[in-house]
Amino acid sequence: VSKRNRAITARRQHLKSVMLQIAATELEKEESRREAEKENYLAEHCPPLHIPGSMAEVQELCKQLHAKIDMAEEEKYDMEVKVQKSGKELEDMNQKLFDLRGKFKRPPLRRVRMSADAMLKALLGSKHKVCMDLRANLKQVKKEDTEKERDLRDVGDWRKNIEEKSGMEGRKKMFETES
Repeated sequence: VSKRNRAITARRQHLKSVMLQIAATELEKEESRREAEKENYLAEHCPPLHIPGSMAEVQELCKQLHAKIDMAEEEKYDMEVKVQKSGKELEDMNQKLFDLRGKFKRPPLRRVRMSADAMLKALLGSKHKVCMDLRANLKQVKKEDTEKERDLRDVGDWRKNIEEKSGMEGRKKMFETES
């Protein structure tokens, strides 16, 4: 059984190394193909530059180069517009798809730290002057003395009360005062 396991692992290792070799050659071929494509494109679209001797020829060459730059910029702009348009169409189609399925994608919410005044100003606009000073609108309430509070104030020193209530006489007084 162990010989068989060794043979299986050796075969796996061999297959793995063969696959890695094939992948390496494929990567090299891909790289050389890309280089050839790049050279062909550059040769086709960017011919070698011949600098002429006279001033008129240099100006003519500059005009030709400017015309080529303008064409390239127009193509670039057209491509960007096309990409933006297709991106917008994709978003619209995704939204329609979610609507048809009945699921709505929630947009990612960002945490905003804003004071209450700033939030009301943003909601109501700059015309409305809003102040969130909540304490300004509160009424002043005069506190009434309750009987318990008066008793607590009148009690005075707690040590005297304990001495008075200590012993049997103090308990007797407690029962007399309660009834």
